[in-house]
Amino acid sequence: MIQLQTFLFIGGTEIVFILFIVILVFGADKLPEIARGLGQAMRQIKDATNDIKHEVTKSAQDNSLIDNDVTKSVKDELNKVKDDLEDFTGSLKRNQ
Repeated sequence: MIQLQTFLFIGGTEIVFILFIVILVFGADKLPEIARGLGQAMRQIKDATNDIKHEVTKSAQDNSLIDNDVTKSVKDELNKVKDDLEDFTGSLKRNQ
């Protein structure tokens, strides 16, 4: 017996069924208010995570844990290698 497990992947029929149940429970006139509230909550979560990320980065820079010159030079070297690799693979693709 093959059992398909889907954890976070919801198909179209499941979404329609969930919306149908939500409309039955809350009513069609309350749906925009619920969506607005969910949107605001998601925005607050996103802002909070950005604030935390900013504070951690600022704290690391203040304590000299992040050396901007070193990270910039590493990024430059990685970009050079990436460009060289793209040039090499581009010539290989054209020769095939």
